Amino acid sequence: MAYLRGLGVYLPIARMTSGEIAAASGLPEWVVRDKLGIYQKPVPGAEDHPARMGGWAAEQALADGRIEASAVDVVMSITDEHKEYPVWTSAPLIAQMVEAHSAWCFDLNQKCATFVTALAVAEGLFASRPEVHTILIAGGYRNGDLIDYRDEAVRFMYDLAAGGGAAVLTRNGPGLKLLSSQLKTDAVLASTVRVPVGGTVAPLNRSNTDQYKLRVAEPELMKSRLEQTSMPGFMEVIHGALQQAGYTAADLDYLALLHMKPSAHKAVLDGLGLSEERSIYLSDYGHLGQIDPILSIQLAKQTGKIGPDSIIALAAAGVGYHWGAAVLRWEEVETEGVWS
Repeated sequence: MAYLRGLGVYLPIARMTSGEIAAASGLPEWVVRDKLGIYQKPVPGAEDHPARMGGWAAEQALADGRIEASAVDVVMSITDEHKEYPVWTSAPLIAQMVEAHSAWCFDLNQKCATFVTALAVAEGLFASRPEVHTILIAGGYRNGDLIDYRDEAVRFMYDLAAGGGAAVLTRNGPGLKLLSSQLKTDAVLASTVRVPVGGTVAPLNRSNTDQYKLRVAEPELMKSRLEQTSMPGFMEVIHGALQQAGYTAADLDYLALLHMKPSAHKAVLDGLGLSEERSIYLSDYGHLGQIDPILSIQLAKQTGKIGPDSIIALAAAGVGYHWGAAVLRWEEVETEGVWS
């Protein structure tokens, strides 16, 4: 068993508005707001580095769950590859920041589906290692640095923002009990979205540093393939996770869905037969990558959309191309003050 006992989100103070995105891209502002679904998004300040944002969120998650850092057995970083330094593991820094001195640490990356994947990995650790009682999942994201607003092919990524998120999991409750998860990959799109330079294929040099941006290598392939697979992929993992948990979409109280264009968000809800009230659209936050589900759950808790006995699904997708979903149930026991 695995329970989400505490959550934390760190958001930089600065914001990039729909008007600023419009000016940078040449799009009308109404397109940015109504078609892309971006009113504003957090952008990093001078000290807002990815792993550090994850560490600040981790401090909040531990406080929220009323768990001492000394109790943490494992720190799992979900910080994306664009971080403080290349060829560097970020989990030990997060452990250092929260003073989880007894924890062993590792990084995990499945792009914007990483948090759901991390939940599945955490569940496996609890099942296979009886000495593991507390796991801290934390990470940061600022892939918005890599967006060229003049490139129409990456328009679907104009929402990329900056922030950190964390969740602390324990073997026992109370909290959000992880009931199931389901993951899916379409390897056809393995090479479609990437930074084309800076790796072993095209090492950085003085003449190509301006190419260090996210690019779509095969835009027509990606467009046609996602038209066939995107929505079926979401439906497959969400329905699959619900079935494993013994529920159907009709039982859902809340769907924590990553930021996507409004029409796609509505299509997912319609496909599940859910009203718009059973989710929160992240128009004021943009897309924080793998942090979106954590942010969405926190907002749902703060606004009263979820409470004791709520059935919650998380759903995310990431380039590569991956889909993931998890189902949780809010459970309370005698412990006073936690998840109250």
